Amino acid sequence: MLKRCASGFGAVALAGLQTDPAFANSGPGGESGKAGHGPHHEVRAKNVIFLYMDGGPSQIDTFDPKPLLDKFDGKDPGGLFDVEPTQFNNNGNVLASPWKFNQYGESGIPVSDLFPHVATCVDELAVIRSMVSEFPEHTFANYFLHTGSGLQGRPSMGAWVNYGLGSECQNLPGFVVINGGLIPPGGVDCFGSGFLPATYQGSIFKPSGSGVANIERTEPTSMRQRAKLDLIGRLDGFAAERFGEHDSIESAIKNYELAYAMQMAVPDVMALSDEPAHIQKMYGMEAEYEPTRTYAAQCLIARRMIERGVRFIELTCPSVGGDRWDQHGNLKQGHENNARAVDQPIAALLKDLRQRGMLDETLVVWAGEFGRTPFAQGKNGRDHNQFGFTVWMAGGGVKPGTVYGATDEWGYKAIENRVEIHDLHATMLHLMGVDHTRSTFRFGGRDMRLTDVKGHVVDGVIA
Repeated sequence: MLKRCASGFGAVALAGLQTDPAFANSGPGGESGKAGHGPHHEVRAKNVIFLYMDGGPSQIDTFDPKPLLDKFDGKDPGGLFDVEPTQFNNNGNVLASPWKFNQYGESGIPVSDLFPHVATCVDELAVIRSMVSEFPEHTFANYFLHTGSGLQGRPSMGAWVNYGLGSECQNLPGFVVINGGLIPPGGVDCFGSGFLPATYQGSIFKPSGSGVANIERTEPTSMRQRAKLDLIGRLDGFAAERFGEHDSIESAIKNYELAYAMQMAVPDVMALSDEPAHIQKMYGMEAEYEPTRTYAAQCLIARRMIERGVRFIELTCPSVGGDRWDQHGNLKQGHENNARAVDQPIAALLKDLRQRGMLDETLVVWAGEFGRTPFAQGKNGRDHNQFGFTVWMAGGGVKPGTVYGATDEWGYKAIENRVEIHDLHATMLHLMGVDHTRSTFRFGGRDMRLTDVKGHVVDGVIA
C-alpha cells in the first residue's frame, strides 16, 4: 500500500512539474527547448557567462609571453619569418610587449601586468593559446565567433544553447546580452536567433537603471494590463486558427507573456544596492575609473542572473573613451585602458562564483574575435592576427590551472594543438551536456548546427 501510494503521489507531483517550463525540458521532447533532446550526456555546466573582448586583445601582451620579441625588438620581421598579408598592410618592425609577465598560483601560469587581478585567479583558468579564426576582419570574425559562420543571419551560440536545453527561468530570457556600451561590429545579429524560432534571440539589457526599456507598465492597474494581454492572446489565437501556426505569431505571444513576467523579475535582478558593501567593493562598483564601475555592474548582474536560472549571458565591453581592444596605434594606452576596465570585475566574478559554490556549474569564457600581430602596425600599434591567439575558460567542468596549445616563438601562428572556433563551440556545448553533432535544426534542405560540419571537443581542457 505504501509503495503504491508513494508512486501515485510521485506521479501527481511529476505531472505538476511537467507543466512547468523550468522542469518540462529535462528530457527528450521538452517543450521549452524544442530541439527534442535536452542533455545528451553528463552536464558539467548549467550556465555560460561569455566575456566578449571586443576588438581582439593581443595574446603576446596578455597570456602568451614571447621573450624572443624583446631580443629582436625593432628588427624587420620580414627577415625573421614569413609575414602574411594583414588587414591594413602598414607593417612596421618587431614590437616587444610593453608589459612584464610573471608566473602566478600553484600552476605557475604567466600573466602580464595588464591583469593583476585576474592573475590571482589563474589556478581556475584553462588558457588556450592556439586559437585560430578564418577571418581577419571584425564583422565577419564576430559573426564567426558568435554564430559559427562568417555570414550574417545565423543563430548565435546563446540561441543554440537555449534551443537545445531550454531555460530554467520563467520570468527572465534564457539568453541575455548585457551591453556595456559597445555593440560589436556586425551589430545585434551577433546575438540573433537566425533561422531558429525568434524566442531564442538575445535580449539586450543595460547595466544600470531599469535594465530594459519600457519595463514598467503604463496601465493604471495590473488587472487592466492582464486584460489587454488576454485580448491580444485571443486575437493571436484567431490568427493562428485562420493561418495555422506561424513562428512570428507564436514568438510574439511568448514574448508578451515573458515581458509581463519580467516586470517583477527585472527590477529585482537590477537591485545591485541589495548586495553587501564588501561585494560591491570587490567587483569595483566604487572604483575611480568609470568603465570599471560599468563592467563591475555587468559582472554582478550576470552573477545575479545565473542565480535566477538564466542559461546564457554575454557581456560586451564598456567604452573607455578610445577604441575597444582594437589598437592599431597607441597599443600601450589603449590596452591598459581596456584592461583596467575589466580586470577587477572579472576576477571578482570568478571569486564570487567560487565562494558561492556556483563556479563548478558555471562556464566562464573570455575571448575576442582574433589576436594581434607580433610586429607593429606603423610604430606603436598591432594589426589583426587570426593565425594564433588566446582565449581562456574557467569553471563548468574545465580543467583548472591548465595551458593548452602553443603559438610559435614569435606568438604569431598556432603550431601545437590548433583549436578552431568550431572546436571552442563544440567544447562549450559538450560541457553543457550537448553533443554538437546531434543538436540540429532543419533549414534550407539540411540539418544545420552551430558547428556546421566541423568541430571537435577539446579534451585537453576538460577536467
